[in-house]
Amino acid sequence: MSTDRERRSGPPRSAAKDLPMTSQHMESLGQFKIIVWEEENFQGKRSEFLMECPNVMERGFRKIRSIKVETGPWVGFEYPEYQGQQFILEKGDYPHWEAWSGNSGYRTDHLLSFRAIRCANHNDSKLTLYEGENFQGYKFELTDDYPSLQAMGWGSKEVASIRVHSGAWVAYQYPGYRGYQYILERDRQNGEFRKYSEYSTQAHTSQIQSIRRVQH
Repeated sequence: MSTDRERRSGPPRSAAKDLPMTSQHMESLGQFKIIVWEEENFQGKRSEFLMECPNVMERGFRKIRSIKVETGPWVGFEYPEYQGQQFILEKGDYPHWEAWSGNSGYRTDHLLSFRAIRCANHNDSKLTLYEGENFQGYKFELTDDYPSLQAMGWGSKEVASIRVHSGAWVAYQYPGYRGYQYILERDRQNGEFRKYSEYSTQAHTSQIQSIRRVQH
């Protein structure tokens, strides 16, 4: 006679602990958390957020000048309603604007809106670059991080359109993850960015020379 243990199907419960946690899992567990301060170096007015904030001024802040991301990837914006230049905010401390802008060459010493990136999945990310608008011309499929697209075979400094098949990505204007940042997500615009002006509300060029998966 078989025992209950022998009749049980599937892996033991302990095996589930080893599975990678995606952003979807994190959202279901309420594990998106960001702490913001009105002044640099975590000074001044402070508040915690578990979900998006389209306008920090409506929450009593003049601006956000330092941030701690405790869980989940986020994206911060220069202006309210997710407008202006955008900056990736992964787990860690951002005591001042240089920490989130990196080597972008674009100075904005505050953020006025932010939201979680819910579709990030570092282990399952895929996109296709196209040399022409509307997914035309030569194409290049990616599933990994590329600090230099040209070094990996992309023959141009520009990318005219992008289709995100899964996950979330950060595209950069220059090699080495420098310059303007464009956050490209599967659950935004159905993952279809048909021309460079759709990369962000402030995309002034189709120049993209490095790209990586969003960490979570």
